[in-house]
Amino acid sequence: MVTKTVDLRSDTVTKPTEAMRAAMADAEVDDDVLCCDPTAQRLETEVAKITGKEAGLFVPSGTMGNLISVLVHCEVRGSEVILGDNCHIHIYENGGISTIGGVHPRTVKNNEDGTMDIDLIEAAIRDPKGALVYPTTRLICLENSHANTGGKCLSVEYTDKVGELAKKHGLKLHIDGARIFNAAVALGVPVDRLVQAADSVSVCISKGLGAPVGSVIVGSESFITKVLTCVHVLIASSVLYSNSII
Repeated sequence: MVTKTVDLRSDTVTKPTEAMRAAMADAEVDDDVLCCDPTAQRLETEVAKITGKEAGLFVPSGTMGNLISVLVHCEVRGSEVILGDNCHIHIYENGGISTIGGVHPRTVKNNEDGTMDIDLIEAAIRDPKGALVYPTTRLICLENSHANTGGKCLSVEYTDKVGELAKKHGLKLHIDGARIFNAAVALGVPVDRLVQAADSVSVCISKGLGAPVGSVIVGSESFITKVLTCVHVLIASSVLYSNSII
């Protein structure tokens, strides 16, 4: 009798198949800093195509993908992002948007289905007339599917409404789409339609897909150009910090 252990601690403990390992070993590689690694480029292009966005950039983790996306949308220190009080960015990502980017989180209560009430989101948007004393609202973040509410999926109708609200107030919308493929399958909605209203999405490829690490940030060409610049700055800053404590 053959027994097989299925590890259900997390969808991040999936491992590459032998075919995937062989593909990694045989992959054509080059200097990705110079934007000429063909394998990375194919991955970025494919994810951008699937999500209906113009371009993408591979990064080592979902936390990094969300962090960079927030920093690019909130490029002025003292900016504010509206997000759920029980979302991954706010709870599990080391407060990076604040400690690294100087971005202030303004939380709205997450409902049991992972949504935030539209009227509460709008009420949380700062009045520009108060910019002398308040942070400036620049971004709204959603998480789909929503991990801390049991993997609840946000409907395309809800996401569209948040997108409309963002545009009404001149804000951007970022989706933490670590498990967006799960949401698309559960809802029966294509991924590109599910994130159509978003200006950016961070898609994790190590959750349930068998990749050892990694996420892809997708958005417009101009957004991804800024993302690439942000990545270089973060790497340079981390090297300088590391050298300062050695």
